[in-house]
Amino acid sequence: MSKDKIYVFDTTLRDGEQVPGCQLNTDEKVEIAKDLEALGVDVIEAGFPISSPGDFNSVVEISKNVRETIICALSRAVVMDIDMAGQALKEAKRKRLHTGIGASDIHIKYKFKSTREKVLEQAISSVKYARKYFDDIEFYPEDAGRADKDFLAKMVESVIDAGATVINIADTTGYNIPTMYGDKIKFLINNVPNIDKAIVSVHCHNDLGLATANSLAGLQNGARQVEVTINGIGERAGNTSLEEIVMILHAHPALNMTTNINTKNIVPLSKKVSKMMNMPVQRNKAIVGANAFAHSSGIHQDGFLKHRETYEIINPSDVGVEASSIDLTARSGRAALTHRLKLLGYEFTKIEMETIYIKFLNMADEKKLIHDEDLYELVGDKK
Repeated sequence: MSKDKIYVFDTTLRDGEQVPGCQLNTDEKVEIAKDLEALGVDVIEAGFPISSPGDFNSVVEISKNVRETIICALSRAVVMDIDMAGQALKEAKRKRLHTGIGASDIHIKYKFKSTREKVLEQAISSVKYARKYFDDIEFYPEDAGRADKDFLAKMVESVIDAGATVINIADTTGYNIPTMYGDKIKFLINNVPNIDKAIVSVHCHNDLGLATANSLAGLQNGARQVEVTINGIGERAGNTSLEEIVMILHAHPALNMTTNINTKNIVPLSKKVSKMMNMPVQRNKAIVGANAFAHSSGIHQDGFLKHRETYEIINPSDVGVEASSIDLTARSGRAALTHRLKLLGYEFTKIEMETIYIKFLNMADEKKLIHDEDLYELVGDKK
């Protein structure tokens, strides 16, 4: 049975770059865009052209330098935004507009000070106008996660009729839980008559720590595009993490979904984005954190040394990590210490190891983390 293709829409350079202190210049954006193309993402959201001259120029330059991946630009459902995006993407070989307007009553009432009828009319007219520049139009009903499902279905049906090719069901505030979000995707697929004429996309924020879980629920209920960022960066608590959703699909073949991502590029690109955007990755971050493939507990280390899969569900080499690490701490056991000493060229009898192990525990209590130079000192070798 062939697997369902999941399109990966990366918004590191738009939603991710909105984080205070993470701004990139045009050259840096072009460099990351090229890396995203090499990673295998299907769509790169390059920026919001009308927001600033710098953003406009970055979209132009990315369009010139990335030739195979779809380049996307964000706009509001406003004519001048769409015109600006059309100009910015003029040289893109493959281009997409990402336009939309609020769909929840709270956005309609307080943000737009409007009505459902007027917002719906604006959504339809903006998509129709965008066809002047674009064949590929992605529409986002903002705050779809909190929108009335019947009104949302009506909006989705209407913009598809107007020419939208992708529908982005945005959980803009990260409010949903997986069952709620999955049910909303399922409802749209079952109740929007022309839904087969568009790709349903999931765009989830992490305000409650559920962005990846919600995205997966959306995919399991029929969505076929997932919107992500490297390292999960983004507004407030961030967006769905590219590396998490990709490796979930990789680790669970029974889900019958696949992406075009070259997973071996994940960790190298994670490190580059972290450095260039001045956003350190927490050590215990899934897939790309420094501790993701590190083992320090004696029980875990012993099991891992006997068979890697006892404590690792992903091979580190699959994501670009050279090897797992055995970190020596006061929680480490004899198996880990013996292993590390052997790597340094030392072998001892069991009786000798007991004496060394007691000294090791005393040292580990004092130093917290034991390095190779500490082990040389431990065995009396001043290498």
